Amino acid sequence: MSPADLAALTQLCERLGASPAQAAQMAAQLVKRAEQLAAERGGTREAALARLLDLLVRGRSGEVPPEFQPSPPPGKATSESV
Repeated sequence: MSPADLAALTQLCERLGASPAQAAQMAAQLVKRAEQLAAERGGTREAALARLLDLLVRGRSGEVPPEFQPSPPPGKATSESV
């Protein structure tokens, strides 16, 4: 990732409410995790970073993506099992 891209990612994290120091750390961690995901799953770093940024923005706005919804407690009836 180029220094300009990392700076833009840091700026995005700041706009989402992080302090400058936190934003720099967040940006570095996002890039590192995107590289890990790309290596683990065989995709591109850019696709992994786009996914992480989507999760970041959703989480910041309070939205819980469907894949992170909690499962119902054991023994609770759901509308599908009734």
